[in-house]
Amino acid sequence: MKILVAIAFLLILASLGSALLFLMKDKGKSNRTVKALAFRVGFSITLFILILIAHSQGWIQPTGIR
Repeated sequence: MKILVAIAFLLILASLGSALLFLMKDKGKSNRTVKALAFRVGFSITLFILILIAHSQGWIQPTGIR
């Protein structure tokens, strides 16, 4: 489960980085930045739902603050 969350987090960061690259390169003339940010939002929502499902199934446990 930790590996899956780490991969999803890396996808979110990669999408954010590509949006920045498209923003700098295209200077607002194309909609690639919007698509990259939309993918980032989709990845984030998917990760959040995955964490909720994993918690409800007992695959992950909260550890609290120590």
